[in-house]
Amino acid sequence: MKRIAVVGAILENPALVQKDFNEIISAFKGIVKGRMGIPLEDEGMSVISIILKGELDDINSLTGKIGRLPGVTVKTAISKEGA
Repeated sequence: MKRIAVVGAILENPALVQKDFNEIISAFKGIVKGRMGIPLEDEGMSVISIILKGELDDINSLTGKIGRLPGVTVKTAISKEGA
């Protein structure tokens, strides 16, 4: 059953992880419905939100991979009902 999810990610040192972060997101392009990134240059961070529609295993796989990147914090909200 497909679910809708919103993923919030904070990249504390974007220059170090942005390439890997983007490669992971690209690998899951089939479930990514939208993405918005806000660079916070004064703080040396970026904040990214990603909207997903996919199977729970795929959502968890994506968030797990980006959450293992150094300096990246991830939080996810997933719909209770299927989409």
